[in-house]
Parts: sequence; C-alpha cells; structure tokens
Amino acid sequence: MNLWQATTNWWRIHGTLRTLYLLFLGQVVSFVLALMSVTSSLIATLGVDAPITQTMSTYFGLALIYGSILVYRREKLRVSWYWYLLLGFVDVQGNYLVNEAYQFSSVTSVTLLDCFTIAWVIILTWIFLRTRYSLWQLFGAATCVVGLGLVLLSDAGVGGGGGSKPLLGDILVIAGTIFFAMSNVGEEFCVKKKDRVEVICMIGVYGFLVSACQMSILELKTLESVEWSTDIILAFAGYGVSGLLFYTLAPLVLKLSGATLLNLSILTSDMWAVVFRIFFYRQQVDWLYYLAFAVVVIGLIIYSLTEKDPVPVPALENGNPSLEYQVLEDESATTPRNHALTS
Repeated sequence: MNLWQATTNWWRIHGTLRTLYLLFLGQVVSFVLALMSVTSSLIATLGVDAPITQTMSTYFGLALIYGSILVYRREKLRVSWYWYLLLGFVDVQGNYLVNEAYQFSSVTSVTLLDCFTIAWVIILTWIFLRTRYSLWQLFGAATCVVGLGLVLLSDAGVGGGGGSKPLLGDILVIAGTIFFAMSNVGEEFCVKKKDRVEVICMIGVYGFLVSACQMSILELKTLESVEWSTDIILAFAGYGVSGLLFYTLAPLVLKLSGATLLNLSILTSDMWAVVFRIFFYRQQVDWLYYLAFAVVVIGLIIYSLTEKDPVPVPALENGNPSLEYQVLEDESATTPRNHALTS
C-alpha cells in the first residue's frame, strides 16, 4: 500500500510539474507573440511600410537553423514540396496583411482581432475536414466574435480607436486571419502526425522564397527610400528574433498540450499588448477595449474547456484518417502532410 501511495504521489507531482512547465512555455509563446506585435507596430511608427521584408529574416532563420538539421539527418521529405509551397504562401499572406494593418490601426486592435483566426478555423475544418463541434464550442466562438465586434465599434469612432485609418487596419487583420486559419489547419495535422522539424524548416524555406518574390515586386521602392537608422535596424532585428522564437515554440506547445492550452496561453498576448501600449507608447486605452477583452476571454475559455479532438491521433495512426487526409496522401504518393497553430 505504501509503495502504491508513493507511486501515485509521484505521478501526481510529475503531472503537476508537467502542467506548470507547459503553462510557463505557453506564457513564453504569448509574450513572444506580443513582442512581435509591438516591434511590428514600432516599425510602422518609425515610418517604414515594408511588412513583407520584416518577415523575411524570420523565414530565413527558420530555413537556416532547421534546414541544417534536415541536412544532417539526410532524410527525404515526408510531404511533397508543393504542399509546403502552399503552406508557406498562405502563411506569408497572413503575416503581410496583419503587419500591414499596423500602418493604420493600433497594436491593441490588431492583437485582439487576431483572435478571429479561431472562427475561421472552425469554418474551414467544418467544410474541408468534416469536423463537428459541440454547441458549447460554437457558443464560445460566437462570444469571441461579439467581443471582436466591440473592437470594430471602438475603432469606428464610438470609442476612438487608435491609428490613422483604424477600420482599414481592422479589415486587413480579419483578412490576414483567414490566411492564418488556412495555415493553421494544415500545420496542426503536420506537427502532430509528422516531423515538426521538417514542417518548420519548409515553412521557412518556402516562406522566404515567396517573401522574396513579393518583396521584389511590392517593396523595392519603399526600401530604397528608407533612411535606415539604429532604431529601425533594431526593430527589424527584434521582430526577426521574436518571430523565430514563436515559430519554434508554438508548434512545440501544440504538440505537447494540444490546442486548448495553446489558445488560452496565446490569449494573454493581448494583455501584454495593452501593457506595452500604456507604458511604452503612452497611449490611452478606451474602455471598450477592456470590455472586448473580457468578452473574448470568456468566449475562448468556453471554447477551450469544451474542446475535444473529433479524430484522435491514435485513430489516425491505426489507419482511419479523415477523407481529406486520405486524398492528400493519395495525391502525394508516399509523402503525407503536416502543420497547425492559433494566435
């Protein structure tokens, strides 16, 4: 009996420590995401409108670091290159639209509206992956949308949102979340079912290539007119490093704990953004933002606490994948597909 009690206590302590570790790791991801938002907003404040260029350093870092690991392994890709190209393309567009939004809207609005990704993920998985959600999950998502609507109300002038053209910035963010949702739907399966290192590397490789092509078309003249200073260089470097950390840590949290803890953890990035706005930008935050944040918190808690994986991982491993995954694997012959995550 004593041995049994000792074993039980050990497992309880082990489980508690693991939970605390994941909570800490989740808060690191949340802080890094807020840092990405703040540095992107700082770049816009310094008068630089180059959202594609600022993400290139992140993609290059991912390709260099994780590409070196893949070269050392000398393994063939488990997923066809064109799926990674598609994943990299939608990820770049999401980053481009959201970073461009900082030219017109405040950091608080952007970080709150970025939660709209959850609603799009529900719609996309419902249509393409045939995922079915409970009424409580849908209610939680709807509550989040109501909270995000309060941000739009504030930025429309009722509460005086920050930024030169806040409504345009909000539209850009919402459009960006659609691309993020598409990226997340593919990324979730890849990270949980395939090789996380390969997925991160390929996002870096194809993200960098797509960014380079778009930058040469859209931002060359802008970069030529920029008067580079120490502040601008440091802001770009800060965004690149924080982006590298985010793409490295977020898939790890997703794989270890699932979407529930990740969504709850990333939620606090909005709180960090408000702190940055108040203490570093010396800006006033309208009362509607606090109300919107409270509503979003309630909605995400309802969604996360009632969330369950409709197709468990063991079922997929035992040869019962969803129809979409079967089609994907048939098209890519022997190379299946991976990847997911929510900000």
